[in-house]
Amino acid sequence: MTRILITSALPYINGVKHLGNLVGSMLPADVYARFQRQRRGAQNVLFICATDEHGTPAELAALDEGLDVAAYCAKWHAIQAELCRGFLLSFDYFGRSSSAQNHRLTQGFAQTLWEAGFIEERVTRQVFSRAENRFLPDRYVVGTCPHCGYERARGDQCENCTRVLDPVDLIAPRSALSGSAEIEIRDSKHLFLRQSLFEGKLRAWIEGKQAEWPHLVTSIALKWLDEGLQDRGITRDLSWGVPVNAEAWGPNPDGVRPDVTGLKGKVFYVWFDAPIAYIGASSEWADANPARGGWERWWRLPEAGDVTYVEFMGKDNVPFHTVGFPCTLLGLNERRVDGTWQPATNRPWKLVDKLKGFNWLNYDAGKFSTSQKRGIFMDTALEILPADLWRWYLMANAPESADSSFTWDHFAASVNKDLADVLGNFINRVLKFTQSRFGAAIPEEGRPGPAEEDLILRLERHVGIYTALMEDMQFRKAAAELRAIWVAGNEYAASRAPWTLIKTDRAEAAVAVRTAFNLIRLMAVLSKPFIPDTAARILKALHLPEGEDRWPVGHVREEFSRLAGGHAFSVPDVLFQKIEDAQVVAWKEQFAGTGGG
Repeated sequence: MTRILITSALPYINGVKHLGNLVGSMLPADVYARFQRQRRGAQNVLFICATDEHGTPAELAALDEGLDVAAYCAKWHAIQAELCRGFLLSFDYFGRSSSAQNHRLTQGFAQTLWEAGFIEERVTRQVFSRAENRFLPDRYVVGTCPHCGYERARGDQCENCTRVLDPVDLIAPRSALSGSAEIEIRDSKHLFLRQSLFEGKLRAWIEGKQAEWPHLVTSIALKWLDEGLQDRGITRDLSWGVPVNAEAWGPNPDGVRPDVTGLKGKVFYVWFDAPIAYIGASSEWADANPARGGWERWWRLPEAGDVTYVEFMGKDNVPFHTVGFPCTLLGLNERRVDGTWQPATNRPWKLVDKLKGFNWLNYDAGKFSTSQKRGIFMDTALEILPADLWRWYLMANAPESADSSFTWDHFAASVNKDLADVLGNFINRVLKFTQSRFGAAIPEEGRPGPAEEDLILRLERHVGIYTALMEDMQFRKAAAELRAIWVAGNEYAASRAPWTLIKTDRAEAAVAVRTAFNLIRLMAVLSKPFIPDTAARILKALHLPEGEDRWPVGHVREEFSRLAGGHAFSVPDVLFQKIEDAQVVAWKEQFAGTGGG
């Protein structure tokens, strides 16, 4: 059976993530991981994530909090891990890019790339702040983007147009530390990954994925290639990060050893070590779970020959996962000899098979803003409502084909109609009616008839479409199909009306009730990837043990024999409380922020 390796883009360490961050990578990755576990068994799925802890923002945020940067990262890793648990994100392992394993892997990868000739030293012109008496790494420099005119573009990337930048590209640059414009350009030696050597291989690889990857992803990747793939600096003048261990490296193919003195005190660029943390976190997971086998069986061929590797990320991360990280892995797997490519190892690293990219979720036609406290963040979301409500709404409205916008009115309408009215009301009504008229066990009388046959045929179609959409990671369409299954249950109950039938034909009412119970079980199983806590509550009310949540693998007809007459059940509390108009008004004011965006 094919095994599934899933990674979510690493949440950056600085603070609580907002709902746009959540739906842009971690939540859809979790929905997919839960689905695949139900399909294939938990032992055949590995879902990995970690906090991204290096780079300038961590240093700046630690400075603001008056903490040592290592202590700051440890604190926020714990907070983010707890919030992920609150949203029921089922990572097999949630690691840290600052781990010892990731340090060793990053340093080892860089050494291999240097010795293969894919890294070279260059003297760069770099921003130096006279006010701080130091070189300013990319994110310490802000200015106007030369491409779109955004006035607060960072020195590594413009968050408005997503173009990757160098600090020297910025118009009117200034220090992010002090705001000082007293800066100058000085020489500094750095290491560059020679991405331009891989342009042909990358293009062939990406073009070969066009049928499997969303257009959003391939269009961004090919745009980079069409503009000409540039070599990329992979070191920075920072104290916090993975140290450059050039003293351990051997000569490159030209017999040149790195300039240890010129590289002393530098660290690897966060965008070089962060994707490697997927592998580092997998190594940590393997150490903690020796019974599941080693991490290399997921990441290195030939052991990983039956693995499908799936990545989830927002569109701003796409370039680094379709260009930067693949260049790193290609450089480890192959070598150039006399202008031709040859295998460099008999155990190559696995490249991604499927990459799901997302657009942005905005807040009420504007942007989420941490500084302005505008929008809903993971901590405050869990304070006001259960995780399943957020999970359902975000995935049913995921920004897949275009940017989308969260509004409180739409959120409340979706929760009230989809969850409370269509799903919750159906389940509570059936269970309460059965308990009051038949007792605390499913009735045994009667035999299924044409109405039940029609329902099964209808569900066969819906479940087949739903399963295919989940495999294809089309989450909005999948959520719509899941809702159609809930609606089918309501329409069956309305047409059979056991609460009316029981007055004249108890056996027919019993058939309708027994069918509804099996339908409720099927609804819970199919809903688990989206609303896992509610699904567990439903299965518990049906007195079903753990393990009764496997995905339908045969005909839906078989699912309707799972719960037979005489099976005991209990009635749960109301599954979903409706959101009141007064709550919507209050939340609009609470989360409006202080102005701006």
